[in-house]
Amino acid sequence: MKHAAAKNPEKAPRFWRDEALPFIEARAIADGREVCYARHSHAHFSIGAITAGRSTYVHEQAQFEVAAGTVVLMNPGDVHACNPIDDQPWSYLMLYVETPWLTDLQHQLGFGVELEFRRFATTHVNDASLFDDLNDLYEILVDPQQDALRKQSAAVEFFTDLQLRLNPAQQPVREPNFKLERAADYIREHCTDLLSLDDICRAAQLSPSYLIRAFKQHFGMTPHAFLVNQRIQFARERLRSGQLIADVALEAGFADQAHFQRAFKQHLAATPGQYRG
Repeated sequence: MKHAAAKNPEKAPRFWRDEALPFIEARAIADGREVCYARHSHAHFSIGAITAGRSTYVHEQAQFEVAAGTVVLMNPGDVHACNPIDDQPWSYLMLYVETPWLTDLQHQLGFGVELEFRRFATTHVNDASLFDDLNDLYEILVDPQQDALRKQSAAVEFFTDLQLRLNPAQQPVREPNFKLERAADYIREHCTDLLSLDDICRAAQLSPSYLIRAFKQHFGMTPHAFLVNQRIQFARERLRSGQLIADVALEAGFADQAHFQRAFKQHLAATPGQYRG
């Protein structure tokens, strides 16, 4: 297991991961004024706790002000961002959970297998018990004195309780648009390639004007922003495996390392070096 941090531990983003628990990753930010995010999404499920201060939370088309004690939730694919308000101090912790692991847990709890993942309808909640439980799980995960069995058991217990508390039986389903989904799938599959708008339109059988307008309305970001986001997720996995930053930048489809560094920090509010550790 390892923590990744820069030279100033008070301000640098801190990441935790453990090879024995590859399905979960943790991060803590002591001073949220030091980090700013572009609107982005992840293939994994994210849940966080605001531990001090307050911030602006953008989720899909909505915007909220969240404060200490709030728990925020992001389904896989949800476009989101969380940033400081008027340079006021705030801090938070986050857990990132691989979607297949959480989906399997849902099935174990008796959720129907017709959906690969049952989305949470709740975007944020002020629940003191849930807030405390999330903080407790974080402390267990990052504690080097706790063994893998204790950590995995605590994760299963927390996310089981989370499902039963916040994931109701009936879920709102995003209206499918199969051509837009086809465009998104094409970008995912070819995110490291040099794509053109014509390539995407041809794959989805859509006109450029419709694609640009409808894609942003449906996914909360333009096709180009979606492409960059997918490249960052691709790079994140490569960095976790220990690959060199310069190699990852080129493999992910960025023109050079400077472009990669800038985009990575916009999406994860950390440099590739801080994330890689």
